[in-house]
Amino acid sequence: MYRDHSVGVIVPAYNEEAFIADVIESIPGYVDRIYVVDDCSTDDTWAEIQSTTPTAVEEPTPTDSQQLAADGGQSLLAERAVVDDAIGRLVPIQHRENRGAGGAIKTGYLAARSDAVDITATVDGDGQMDLDQLPRLLDPIVEGEADYAKGNRLLYEEYRRGMPRFRFVGNSILTFLTKIASGYWKTMDPQNGYTAISRRALDSIAVDQLYEYYGYCNDLLVKLNAKGMRVADVAMPAVYGDEVSSITYSTYIRKVSTMLLGNFLWRLKVKYLVLDFHPLALFYLFGAGTTGVGLFSVAVAVYTKLVLHDPLFVRALIGLLLTTMGSMFLMFAMLFDMQVNEDKETQVRE
Repeated sequence: MYRDHSVGVIVPAYNEEAFIADVIESIPGYVDRIYVVDDCSTDDTWAEIQSTTPTAVEEPTPTDSQQLAADGGQSLLAERAVVDDAIGRLVPIQHRENRGAGGAIKTGYLAARSDAVDITATVDGDGQMDLDQLPRLLDPIVEGEADYAKGNRLLYEEYRRGMPRFRFVGNSILTFLTKIASGYWKTMDPQNGYTAISRRALDSIAVDQLYEYYGYCNDLLVKLNAKGMRVADVAMPAVYGDEVSSITYSTYIRKVSTMLLGNFLWRLKVKYLVLDFHPLALFYLFGAGTTGVGLFSVAVAVYTKLVLHDPLFVRALIGLLLTTMGSMFLMFAMLFDMQVNEDKETQVRE
């Protein structure tokens, strides 16, 4: 228990035989459940999980939900994975098929939700996360200031100093896109997998519909915003060791950007048209359409000038005016979005 709240930690693991035992043994003693999800590793990760015994703590008294899980009430979890007998507070889980990092997190969320854990954190299986920082993620939730907390390695220069340059550039691009898609305009480093979520927030979203590729963190932010959840961005340093990333960044950015576009449109529909109404959704749509028409008009004007030798000025001027007007509508929409979500974000700097 942490400050009278039960805590679970999800550790996704794929080919982490060199790191996973150390991660499990480093989980703080106040954590009640450690859900280690092996994503069909091809090395000895599963054997390492089964042979590792975490530091013992007093077992929490099972709740009705925990008893339901013990009785096999979670059919979706059973379809996705095999849950071994607990080793103390360690719950070994093995996927029936490889589902990616997001899939492992989803499986862990299903297990934690069935156990009615008050707060569920996520920690990578490669040892990148400084577990001494975990209370800084838990405190905003315990104190009622946030429903979801995540690490932020970009806030201070000294914190991001250890991040490779190519990761920093890719992270910065996806940070900007995620701000637009999610509506959390102050939140940075959305790819950070060091997170904590309250039971209330976890129950508010459709866990079974979470994205299963590496962009699951970005996807989750969009879904939380649509439900009006509060997010805490917690500054912490980047930690890199001997681990090797399995992410192909060219594919990663393309796939996650496409996902974010769909999520952005979904959020506008759900939050500002279906559950409530705000004209910013129309501002976004009108602004994007007008800007697109304006840019197309400019392109046509240049083409007709170069190929057909038609006058350029009038067509180009109309296109530029449409582009300018559309851009203004987009900026107004972003401003309205910032105002609506201003009280849904907080930054923890120290």
